[in-house]
Amino acid sequence: MQVETFKDSPVGTLVPVTGTDARTRRDFKHYAFVPEPLPTHVALQSTTYKAISEADWALGALSARVSQLPNPRLLVRPALTREAVSTSALEGTYAPLADVLEAQYVDDKQKTAEIREIQNYIRAAELGIKLIEKWPICLNVVAQLQKVLVQGTRGDAYDAGRLRERLVCIGDRGRGIEQSRFVPPPQGGPLIEGVTAWEKWINTDQEMPTLVKVALGHYQFETLHPFSDGNGRIGRLTITLQLMEEDVLQHPVLNLSPWFEPRRDDYVDHLLNVSRTGNFDPWVRFFAEAVKARASAAIDTIERLTKFQAEALDLIRSTGARGAVVDLVNNLIGYPVMSVADVQRDLGVSYPTANGAVSKLVDAGLLREMTGRSYGRLFICDRVYDELIES
Repeated sequence: MQVETFKDSPVGTLVPVTGTDARTRRDFKHYAFVPEPLPTHVALQSTTYKAISEADWALGALSARVSQLPNPRLLVRPALTREAVSTSALEGTYAPLADVLEAQYVDDKQKTAEIREIQNYIRAAELGIKLIEKWPICLNVVAQLQKVLVQGTRGDAYDAGRLRERLVCIGDRGRGIEQSRFVPPPQGGPLIEGVTAWEKWINTDQEMPTLVKVALGHYQFETLHPFSDGNGRIGRLTITLQLMEEDVLQHPVLNLSPWFEPRRDDYVDHLLNVSRTGNFDPWVRFFAEAVKARASAAIDTIERLTKFQAEALDLIRSTGARGAVVDLVNNLIGYPVMSVADVQRDLGVSYPTANGAVSKLVDAGLLREMTGRSYGRLFICDRVYDELIES
């Protein structure tokens, strides 16, 4: 970490750290950055307030569009899956969306490490959505999510599910702590005090627009880096949970990571520059641009999916189909990949009825069998899958 660029920061303090680097096995004497508690007011330029206003409008439009859907929950699972793929890619874990969708039907022993990490994110997100129905966003909540996120992965260490008990660094860890881009607060008192202040701040009404509050909360979480692994993914998941907790979103259909992913260097630089300069403005504007772009993209995706749904209903009704077949078409936008057993469970019908409904959609060109097997068959709706890829 370039100590000179952080020593005059108005939003944090450098503290000395010493020890033996577990990766290089060399002793080190360096510094870690301990952020001050978040402010109650921040100075923002008029262009940033304009970006915030536009992002707010886009979020409002997205929320209104989702509320018009007969069953908005259909969009949740595909949205979480799409976010899981991109938020993991930001951390260097890559897997094709098709593999992730198909892997839900594969035995755990056959899954790659990348698939397991991505599926863990989906489970963590689903748990987070349930937890915030009863609890505010706090260390207890995010620690539970982190434990699920790293379970059975390379990050599943002795301190999973609780504040880290070791020093971490951001950057090429193989080069040693002194050569890293950033060293978050050391374990123990500085980290505990920082996280306590963070959870108190985000659960207090702040005299600032909600998006500014969420942007600042995300900066602080990433700067504290409270866990030994998974901080980026948990931090971005917390953005969604905050927007839901603040009643900005009713359903987690806003995916920011597909926007951050191709701009990863800018994303990281903006967060680091806040620590260096104390100027939140560029980061808040960047965050607002992400929200606006992804809310608009989500609206476009919903429009295309509902248009396809209407076309598919017209097509299937023209064949005289009804009952379970029509119900299955109504559910297509939420299930790009499915098995007959899925249809049986979700529609509450017998296996023969579910199998017949799937067969009719295959005949109509709405589903395609993707395994080439006579057993354990899986079916993909290419139109819905393509929308997820493009979203």
